[in-house]
Amino acid sequence: MFLVTGATGGIGRRVVRLLRQREQSVRAFVRLTSRYSELEHRGVEIFIGDLQQEKDIQKASRDVQYIISAHGSDSDALSLDYRANIELIDQAKANGIQHFVFISVLGADRGYEDAPVFKAKRAVEQYLSASGLNYTILRPAGLASNLLPLVERFRETGLYLLIGDRKNRTSIVSTDDLAKIIVDSVTVEGARNQILSVGGPEILLREDIPRIFGRIFTKEPVIINSPLFVIDGLQGALGLFNPQTQKALGTFRTLLANEFFCTKDEIASLEAIFNFQLETLESFLRRYLAV
Repeated sequence: MFLVTGATGGIGRRVVRLLRQREQSVRAFVRLTSRYSELEHRGVEIFIGDLQQEKDIQKASRDVQYIISAHGSDSDALSLDYRANIELIDQAKANGIQHFVFISVLGADRGYEDAPVFKAKRAVEQYLSASGLNYTILRPAGLASNLLPLVERFRETGLYLLIGDRKNRTSIVSTDDLAKIIVDSVTVEGARNQILSVGGPEILLREDIPRIFGRIFTKEPVIINSPLFVIDGLQGALGLFNPQTQKALGTFRTLLANEFFCTKDEIASLEAIFNFQLETLESFLRRYLAV
C-alpha cells in the first residue's frame, strides 16, 4: 500500500494514476474540499484529513509500506512543508515502512533566507536523511504542468509576462516524467538513499519559454518584461496587512530572481538511473494541447 499526500495536486494526481495503472494499492490523503472523484473512480482508498493534525497523519500512515510526500504548502510552509513532513517521517519510522519519497525543490540547499518553502524543505531533507529510513529525495526544477495555464492564455492573447532577468537559466521537467521517477524510486537501486536533482533534458533561458509557445501556435510572442522591484513593492505593501502572504511572496521572489537548472551531467545521470529519456518542454506542451 502506498500513502500519497498531495494526491489531488499536479504531481500527486499523476503519481496516483501511474500507481493504479501498475495495479498498486493506493491510499490518497486529501482534504474534504478537494476534488477526488477521479481517484475514487480509479479504485483509490480515500483518506480525508488535515495534514496539520498529527492524529490524521497517524491514522493515514497505518498499514502502508511506502509513503510519497507530494503535497505543497500554499502560504503555510512551517505547518505543511515542515511539521507535516516531520510527522510523516516519524510515523514511517514507527510503522517500519519500506521507502519514503520526499518531493523537495531544486536549490533547497542554497540557504535562501527569505524563502520559507526552501528552508522548510531543506530541514525535512536533513531529518529524513538522518532517520534511518530508506528514502529518495527529489529536487525538481520548474514543472511543465505549471505552464499549461500560461500557454492557454498565450494562445488567446500572444502575450507573455516575464518578471526578472530573461536570461536566467531553467530546466523545466515534464510532470509526467517526474511522476514516473517518483514511482520508480521505491524499486530502482540507484535511487535508494539519494538526493537527486530533476530537470528536463534542456537548459533553457527564461525567454525561450514564450518562444516555444510561439512555435507551437505559429505566433510571434509579445514579451512583457517587468523588473523584480515590482515584486519587492508588493511584498513591502503586503507586510502591513498580511505577513503570512508576505513570507510566501519571498519564496516566489526567490524563484524569479535566481537560476534553477540541472547540469547536463545531472540529467545524464538521472536518465541512466531510471533508464528512460526525459521529455522536452515543447513535446510535453504539444502533447497536452494536442497541437
